[in-house]
Amino acid sequence: MKRISAIFLLLGLCIAGPLSAQQAQVVDKIIAKVNNYIILKSDLDKAYLEIKSNPQYGGNVTECEVLEQLVVSKLMVAKADIDSVTVTDAEVQLDMDRRFDIILAQVGEESKLVELYGKTADQLKAELFDDIRERKIEQRMRGEITKDVTVTPSDVRKFFNSIPKDSIPYFSAEVSVSQIVKRPEPGPAEKEKTRQFLLDLKQRILNGEDFGRLASQYSQDPGSARYGGDLGYVNRGDFVPEFEAVAFTLEPGELSGAVESEYGYHLIQLIERRGNTFNARHILLRPEPSEADIVKAERFLDSLRTLIVADSLDFAKAAKDNSDDAMSKETGGFFIDPTTNSNRVSMKQLDPVLFFTIDSMKVGSVTKPIRFKSEQGEDLVRIIYYKSRMRPHQANLDDDYEKIRVSALSKKQNERVKQWFREAKNEVFIEIDPQYKNCTMLTID
Repeated sequence: MKRISAIFLLLGLCIAGPLSAQQAQVVDKIIAKVNNYIILKSDLDKAYLEIKSNPQYGGNVTECEVLEQLVVSKLMVAKADIDSVTVTDAEVQLDMDRRFDIILAQVGEESKLVELYGKTADQLKAELFDDIRERKIEQRMRGEITKDVTVTPSDVRKFFNSIPKDSIPYFSAEVSVSQIVKRPEPGPAEKEKTRQFLLDLKQRILNGEDFGRLASQYSQDPGSARYGGDLGYVNRGDFVPEFEAVAFTLEPGELSGAVESEYGYHLIQLIERRGNTFNARHILLRPEPSEADIVKAERFLDSLRTLIVADSLDFAKAAKDNSDDAMSKETGGFFIDPTTNSNRVSMKQLDPVLFFTIDSMKVGSVTKPIRFKSEQGEDLVRIIYYKSRMRPHQANLDDDYEKIRVSALSKKQNERVKQWFREAKNEVFIEIDPQYKNCTMLTID
């Protein structure tokens, strides 16, 4: 049953889950080496449990299949060293900050990290950095290997017809939902209050207080606040123009005034500049909208809703022209399934607030303006359009073509990767623990 789904293991692995300090001290074992890269028994156990518990794979996966995928991943990274395929530290740092924010949100505070993970914040960041760097290099190599792989409608039909009848997946309820989001614009009084507070911080720094301490205490940029506002070395063009226009005019150690951008007000201090790269730190403060500002955003969305309900304005066009949510506005406001790029998403993929909102709506209806908070704690307002609902059903080509096409493409890409593995494995040193000598792919001559 469901054997077909185990063929295409997509290892989107994150750092290990919480462990007690005692668990973290268990002696590990190297079970595979690929040039200078190793795979530990704990790596295999973690990946195996993660995939086996994922409903997408039906729980039907062997340790050999998981180990084979881990070895392929390490081989891609080792070959990238040989072929000079790299990723920048800035790319890795951005992803690392996002992952660390997720971990920190789960545990509450950095002091709990040792208790839960057996690692300090610095150790966890270093491990995350290395893991993410390898993952990004692997993704880049995989993209190069499979960039020419495509599937035709005939390939998709053949793939679907090859699935045993008792293994055809059963999809849960799916919905097509879109939104228009407005970020309440703080009024002049709120902006001036924020600007003046930032200038007060500047004066405190000029009077001798530590920039890093104040950044950690006040900055609303979570990615850099924990590092005392330090942004690391970045290239020209990486930041918004308003920020860079000032940063490139500062002398090392010099403080800017209150620099306004779409993110709020920045107090910038240049650390060093090297040609078109620079290292700076900043304190970011965002003006908070008043109640009147939020009501103004609600009224704007209500006026759009009136036109939409009267069929005088298309919801998708209204979203593209007016939504402040950068990701969904490009899709006409629709939530998108990232694996299929479809605007039909499983109810399980919706956040709890949206889930319960949809659950109380009728298909085809548009809500009145609803207040909510973003993941960063911003006060936002939105209207939601519940376009359609697909009942739970067994997969078929008429209703689920795009999902089936993605699976067919994954199968073909994995076949290309296996072919690449057979050719590339002779260019590196690979050693596998005798315990896994019967794993098929690893013993291909």
